[in-house]
Amino acid sequence: MDVKKKIILGVCGSIAAYKSCEIIRRLKDEGINVTVIMSQSAEQFITPLTLQTLSGNRVYQGLFDLAVEDFDPEHVSLAKKSSLILIAPATANIIGKIAWGICDCLLTCVIMASHSPILIAPAMNEGMWQSKILQENISKLKRLGYKFIGPEKGKLSDGSIGEGRLASADKIIQEVKKILKGF
Repeated sequence: MDVKKKIILGVCGSIAAYKSCEIIRRLKDEGINVTVIMSQSAEQFITPLTLQTLSGNRVYQGLFDLAVEDFDPEHVSLAKKSSLILIAPATANIIGKIAWGICDCLLTCVIMASHSPILIAPAMNEGMWQSKILQENISKLKRLGYKFIGPEKGKLSDGSIGEGRLASADKIIQEVKKILKGF
């Protein structure tokens, strides 16, 4: 398959993790091969089996999981095999780790090893979204060339209305296609 049609989807620990299922389905409808990397906290919201079934590919989880095939440092090989890394949903935690170069999980190590564009789709409580620390981390990442989509204003998991809702699958897919077209 053409490398332009291979992406990594990072799924982080947010109630919005269930929306990654729709994102995978839509990406596959566009002929894009999706490999999922789950954060440990994402497993509290959605199962690896669900994401593996939808993507048709192995779901990667831990930094030190044993390889099921020939040994190849996963963070390096995954980084080389994709043309885009999409993180949806992205938590304040993962955004902070990326901004400060903290590589303590497979997803952050792959991001650090990659030369591909990174698209971040935040999803969190409005108070977290408005945090000065988070906004500074986002500004730093934007200066470094990272792309962001959303969040949107809408009903949040706590029942309130505010900014922090994951961007719609339509908007995320449009942005992915736009980035891949320019790659």
